[in-house]
Amino acid sequence: MVSALPDDETLEVALGMAVRAPSVHNSQPWRWRIAGDHIALHADPDRHLPHTDPQQRALVVSCGAALHHLRVALAGLGWAATVTRVPDPDHPDLLATITTTPRRPSDVDIEMTAAILNRQSDRRRYADWRVPPGYIRTVSTRANRFGAAVRHVPGLLRPQLAGSVRRAATRHADDADYLYELTAWSGRHGTPDGVPARNTPPPRPTDEIPSRLFAGPALTDAAAGSDGAEWLVVCTAGDDRRFQLSAGEATSALLLAATDLGLSTCIQTEPLGMRDLRHDIRRAVLHDCAFPQTMVRIGWVPVNTAPLPSTPRRAVGDIVDR
Repeated sequence: MVSALPDDETLEVALGMAVRAPSVHNSQPWRWRIAGDHIALHADPDRHLPHTDPQQRALVVSCGAALHHLRVALAGLGWAATVTRVPDPDHPDLLATITTTPRRPSDVDIEMTAAILNRQSDRRRYADWRVPPGYIRTVSTRANRFGAAVRHVPGLLRPQLAGSVRRAATRHADDADYLYELTAWSGRHGTPDGVPARNTPPPRPTDEIPSRLFAGPALTDAAAGSDGAEWLVVCTAGDDRRFQLSAGEATSALLLAATDLGLSTCIQTEPLGMRDLRHDIRRAVLHDCAFPQTMVRIGWVPVNTAPLPSTPRRAVGDIVDR
């Protein structure tokens, strides 16, 4: 079947859902170009956070999440997407091109599209209820389809992961450049990007694996006691931009599958921006067999927990070139 792009209205809806993908500090570091019969995904280097993400790894992973969100949205709207990843090494910011053909959406396509609208990064403590092993297998299987693997971190390995997270937080607390960047991109009110104050809870230093500290936290965290989260590490066999893009797609697939099951999720990447701590996680948690790309908290929110405030996104017109 000959490829053809959807009409402008359908593309607007699909891209509006794609930009709901999670990104490092909600920086939304992507641009889309619509040309002829394809859509091109570009990394936006102007939105690189050099002190949070020195190697631009999280930037590319974020773009991979948006790429997967677009594919899911198109499928739910009746279009199958074919993706060519990193097609031009002479233009490293060009990450993928997407062509489309009409296709009737399946029930799963519609469910995953709905999950895009329901997913949010929930940084609050989770209830102390066990996530069924079958649920962990389900979300891991969805992620594995994109050239990445998911490693569940058992209790025996939690101390090693926690140690790397705490060392990263300690270093960042003494890093003036990092703190300036963090303050610039978090604690925000009324902006279309960055981490809003209303979406971050106060710090919880007693947590087994603490979350990243953001500026101006204003979200009420009703859960008491220990955090019942499970931890998953999305990892890849290689570590170039193609693998990082695939890791973003896999992370998106994991998050949407978890949302569809009623679970809450949050990505944690703070120690992965430091080469030695990332190597420590690779050695201790992944046994030197793969490269960690994202870490994901997954669990249940307590009963009667208030819904999260919405997280802002830039308008589609601000991130699309024609």
